[in-house]
Amino acid sequence: MFLTISTTGTPERPATDLGYLLHKHPDKAQTFSTSYGTAHVLYPEADQARCTAALLLEVDAVALVRRGKGKGRGGAPDAALAQYVNDRPYAASSLLAVALSAVFSSAMRGVCAARPELPAQALPLRVEVPALPARGGAGLVQRLFAPLGWTVDAEPVPLDTEFPQWGDSRYVRLVLESETLTVAEALRHLYVLLPVLDDAKHYWVSDDEVDKLLRAGEGWLPDHPEQHVITSRYLSRRWSLTRQARERLELLRLAEADDTEVEEIDNAVAAEAEEGTEERPTPLAVQRRDAILAALTASGAARVLDLGCGQGQLVQALLKDVRFTEIVGVDVSMRALTIASRRLKLDRMGERQASRVRLLQGSLAYTDTRLKGYDAAVLSEVIEHLDLPRLPALEYAVFGSARPRTVLVTTPNVEYNVRWESLPAGHVRHGDHRFEWTREEFRTWAADVAERHGYTVEFVPVGPDDPEVGPPTQMAVFTQAPTTPDQNTSTTGNTSTTGNASTTEKEEKAA
Repeated sequence: MFLTISTTGTPERPATDLGYLLHKHPDKAQTFSTSYGTAHVLYPEADQARCTAALLLEVDAVALVRRGKGKGRGGAPDAALAQYVNDRPYAASSLLAVALSAVFSSAMRGVCAARPELPAQALPLRVEVPALPARGGAGLVQRLFAPLGWTVDAEPVPLDTEFPQWGDSRYVRLVLESETLTVAEALRHLYVLLPVLDDAKHYWVSDDEVDKLLRAGEGWLPDHPEQHVITSRYLSRRWSLTRQARERLELLRLAEADDTEVEEIDNAVAAEAEEGTEERPTPLAVQRRDAILAALTASGAARVLDLGCGQGQLVQALLKDVRFTEIVGVDVSMRALTIASRRLKLDRMGERQASRVRLLQGSLAYTDTRLKGYDAAVLSEVIEHLDLPRLPALEYAVFGSARPRTVLVTTPNVEYNVRWESLPAGHVRHGDHRFEWTREEFRTWAADVAERHGYTVEFVPVGPDDPEVGPPTQMAVFTQAPTTPDQNTSTTGNTSTTGNASTTEKEEKAA
């Protein structure tokens, strides 16, 4: 992936001033690490009359796949090969735009401490991009760059020079020339318009992309005749983000037309719309706790374990309901338990209330006799924090040893991640999550656990149940299956287990 920026000079203003503007010395070849490969900056020519800076981006295709793991929006299983065989290492795209921003960040902002007068000076500039994806053809390239003061030469690249009858590819060889633009303006144009022409981004588009777009588009985007195409494509056709960007661009245009501050117009619009402000949606964490409380109430549980209680939010909610006569929070982290104790104000709690709650340090990977004999246990957003090889140990500790009558398990639904606008594509919701399951994967695991340990299981959606990708959180409600006289039984505390006795003995020895 390759791009060059050239300028010409005079004895009074040598072309090598380009090195000051780009903050890269013409006598050096420099290398920069990026998330998806290595960027090289070098000067094929640098003298008083002419200077050319080149940016070469070597893309690590494997790193690109690993960092974008997961299907993401619109992904399909048969697209797996396309993750490795594509044009990303060769054609200018959002990868090159991100490299421009990382390598020439000061130049894009128009900052030059050594020569502060230079950034505001227009230079004779020539930009060349040998391979640029152009969804919309050379005509769209012309419509995007020409209004900004560029002379545009977008030469279509044939599919195969040996077979001209096949026609042109979607790539062009782009040459831009201008006498009226600064280097900072040129870089900002490229930063926005390269991914717009490619019409695809290698990362998940979130709310901060609107701010990036408006910063790079300052001074030219509000009045650009193709503003709608630019905002829609740059924001990956995310309708909510596109609308937000256009509203803010309209405020900028109105402020400029009225020679006033954006804040004044924005405040006036906000005041007019204040009466119609919609209520903020209930946070998912609150919806999850409400669903857990409802399931516990329906089960008739009075003595409840919160396994992996964290900082005690669920324990606090359980204490508010007198139907729960004994509540035990368990966590492996002493720091989390200390925070939970402060949240619950255990040191100032009345004797009667304090008798209802205990906080215990313990690992769910080991059996613990303190956890036997309870009506219900809750594992809320816990299992995804375990490495998969350790999950069977937790299963036996809870379902095989402690054996509460009801077990509630909630975990993220990875299919819903595409609906989070702020979540980059392929990323899990929390940095400590070792996995996130689809609905089918969670149901398969839950059904296997229930069958092995003598439980039945039902599934409850938590949060808005999207018809395409399901709810953001999935909850399994395990209930001990009733025993029959002909089944083998063994007593554990004041609960009973069903199933093959020899299997149970093996599991206990393994544990």
